[in-house]
Amino acid sequence: MENASYTTLTRQSGLMREMSVIANNIANASTTGYRQEGLVFSEVLQPVKDAPSLSMATARARATSLEPGTMTQTGGPLDLAIDGQGFFLIQTPEGERLSRAGHFMPNAQGDLVTADGFSVLDAGGAPLFVPPSASGITIAPDGSISADGQLLGQVGIVQPSAGTQILRENGVHFRADGPIEPNFDARVRQGFLEGSNVNPLTQIARMIEVQRAYEMGQSFAESENERLRNAMRTIIK
Repeated sequence: MENASYTTLTRQSGLMREMSVIANNIANASTTGYRQEGLVFSEVLQPVKDAPSLSMATARARATSLEPGTMTQTGGPLDLAIDGQGFFLIQTPEGERLSRAGHFMPNAQGDLVTADGFSVLDAGGAPLFVPPSASGITIAPDGSISADGQLLGQVGIVQPSAGTQILRENGVHFRADGPIEPNFDARVRQGFLEGSNVNPLTQIARMIEVQRAYEMGQSFAESENERLRNAMRTIIK
């Protein structure tokens, strides 16, 4: 296979992956706390003996947008949104995870949990407890939870430490690949939920661009294949 064919195939593969990422963004445009994802193309140079280097494009690195989403007032006493940077700290079966999705509720045991049933933690990593019979629940901007005049705990707002990256595990959960630390600057807004930060219009426009680019690459690959066939026919004759 010639270099042009290798280059085209790697580009087409990257465009297919980007199309999948865009489709996932659009599908989650209404998902609470969802962070838009993008694909990063990079150039790979492959040395070739006695010939110019082979340049190919790959699209394996993913980037997550941390721009805030639109806040919607729900009035739910345990619906929380973060005003500023930072994440809620969640305990999952795989370990502690970060999330911006703040639709919480108490389970049958009184533990504060997410819609998936995962425990919400304080900044120290301890589960938060809200008695099922509690009334008059108020949550202060610093995350302190009070009910019936008593302090119950404080919702943990954390952020990755310097040099720590966050890795997406699913639509709304992220894993930190290093240490995290409390974020005392972020404010908690009770009775609000933060929506997805996906802009459907720009994503649809990008999807059209990617599809056109893929079609152009497919046309080139077919033309190149036909050229090679004609060359082989000429040689065989």
